[in-house]
Amino acid sequence: MSAEVDSARLYAVVGATGTGKSDLSLRLADGLALHGRPAEIVNADAMQLYRGMDIGTAKLPVAERRGIPHHLLDVLEVTDDAAVAWYQMAARAAIEGILARGSHAILVGGSGLYVSSVLFDFRFPPRDEARRAELEADLERLGPGVLYERLRVADPATAERVDPRNGRRVVRALEVLAQGKATHGAALPEEPVLWRSSMIIGLTSPRDELVARLDARVESMWADGLLPEVEELRARGLERGVTARRAIGYAQALAQLTGTATQADAIAQTQALTRRYARRQVSWFKRYPDVAWTHSGEDVVLRRILGA
Repeated sequence: MSAEVDSARLYAVVGATGTGKSDLSLRLADGLALHGRPAEIVNADAMQLYRGMDIGTAKLPVAERRGIPHHLLDVLEVTDDAAVAWYQMAARAAIEGILARGSHAILVGGSGLYVSSVLFDFRFPPRDEARRAELEADLERLGPGVLYERLRVADPATAERVDPRNGRRVVRALEVLAQGKATHGAALPEEPVLWRSSMIIGLTSPRDELVARLDARVESMWADGLLPEVEELRARGLERGVTARRAIGYAQALAQLTGTATQADAIAQTQALTRRYARRQVSWFKRYPDVAWTHSGEDVVLRRILGA
């Protein structure tokens, strides 16, 4: 038996969307169980936190989870705001509970800031709900470009690390600046310190293969019923949500349903945004120290962990 699995520990499976993180996490959990210690999985995909957002997030159906406990799936309504500071506390509490039960914990997801908030020593400034509401209103009225320019003038260093199209991150940075605080910059610390001992497994895939897989997956989302899913979520308040309604695929499906985009345009835009998001994920996770990188579909790292 490998020394890796002698005592309960934290694993993290990270990588770009479409690289097979869910599949690898299940195989890792199965392998750990065969070595005598069960494992439980903790979700680190921001959009999979939402109830009913299944097809567009590639959420693993309950029937395909092999009886392995999964945490932090379907814990928010689409009208809720997914805040990374809240997620950090919830995910760490879940992990500590799993380890206390003597099981391994496997953190799985591609939302870079969410993953990092758990694995590394991130401390978040407080929230100012009134200021946040004002900035959200400005975002709706003026668009992310105007707010990004405010951030660039006020804090050029942070602006360099924030995607100008990511309105929520721009709003959060401005909210923190308004409180006279230093921002976390929506980026990894210069010298990241682990929250607790963990093994990070990174999944990669050749760019051309990943692009083809992502484009095909977006087409499958529409074929598998994304529009009816979004219709149901609209009845539950999707359009009032700050975070959920902006999710890639869901925003485009909403545009199609409201008649401001054709299906072809909605699919093409979702594909383009998904490819861009995958590029950002790759850049983010490449900066992690001490990652055991493996190609999608290969079991080299699993064999090393399990001593097979």
